[in-house]
Amino acid sequence: MFNVLTAGNGAALEGTTWFDLYAGTGAVGIEAISRGASMVQFVESSPRAAELIKQNLLSLGINAGFQILKQDSIRALRALDSGGAVVDFVFLDPPYDMEDAYRQTLATLSKARLLKPEGVVIVEHQKKFDPGEAFEDLRRCRKLQQGDAVLSFYRLEQKTADAPIE
Repeated sequence: MFNVLTAGNGAALEGTTWFDLYAGTGAVGIEAISRGASMVQFVESSPRAAELIKQNLLSLGINAGFQILKQDSIRALRALDSGGAVVDFVFLDPPYDMEDAYRQTLATLSKARLLKPEGVVIVEHQKKFDPGEAFEDLRRCRKLQQGDAVLSFYRLEQKTADAPIE
């Protein structure tokens, strides 16, 4: 995934901001930090998993550039949105059996003001499940399959201003 995002430009992630939703062990957010992300918000509702993220960060000597939010991803997104947060990347990887969580989270992201105009939402899901092509202005722009796992990349559709009526 990171090779796709950087496309040979190792510095492409320098200074970026991330939401790692349904963060689990925090592996994706930790990798983003190691590649130069300036801030990662780890969102994890399980207290045990949130503690594991904290321990993983400490074991790697990472003590800045992150926040761990111990709450449901939808609630966290709404709070971050109302707080004016904006990000470059959102990584979304709920447990595969939580198919509704994919759609609910993507729908919430499509209505929020959280993504920068060039921002990307990356969704990891099973090959046999498709979370959807579009959620309002959030549209899938790329799909990569590797074995039984798929990465779907979404971007906000850029609206063009209508020409003035003369």
